[in-house]
Amino acid sequence: MVIDQPATAVELATGLNLTVDAVEQLLAELQREYNGYTVNAPDSDVASADGINTGINTVGHTSRPRGFELRNIAGGWRIYSRADFADVVGGFVLEGQTARLTQAALETLAVIAYRQPVSRARVSAIRGVNVDSVVRTLMQRGLIEDSGTDPESGAVLYRTTSYFLERMGIGSVAELPQLSPHLPGLEGIEEFYDAGRM
Repeated sequence: MVIDQPATAVELATGLNLTVDAVEQLLAELQREYNGYTVNAPDSDVASADGINTGINTVGHTSRPRGFELRNIAGGWRIYSRADFADVVGGFVLEGQTARLTQAALETLAVIAYRQPVSRARVSAIRGVNVDSVVRTLMQRGLIEDSGTDPESGAVLYRTTSYFLERMGIGSVAELPQLSPHLPGLEGIEEFYDAGRM
């Protein structure tokens, strides 16, 4: 709760002086508990950690999901408010703020996310407009970063950041939705672009 980025299992294991396997098992148990999957009836017998049947129900177990959840995203673990309560939490956090991305920024971010690593010139060619100021905005917000240079042209290449993955709630760009089902008749688009470069 106090760090500004997801904590890896290795970091948590180091901080708790446990093995990584033990931490991963505990994280999975917490995740299930927070999601409401660890139900103990009031009269059920519960085995303690050492395997002895205590006959005492553990405190805090519930059949209902909590208002928060533990997610494994962007290569680490972090506690989030549950999506069901996003509107309520957002009302408190974002009150009076309008930090939404413009349509141009969203389109540019989408091109970078799906074509990364990609140069600014390539993004401009795809969008049909100059994207210099939009790319600067996305970099300032920490959604994209410099990914080196193109060996042929020397142009700076851009890619999405772990912060982007975190904000999207995904673990990698491979989890982005596939675009092909929404673009009928464009099965050979890659060959078309390759032919245009020759």
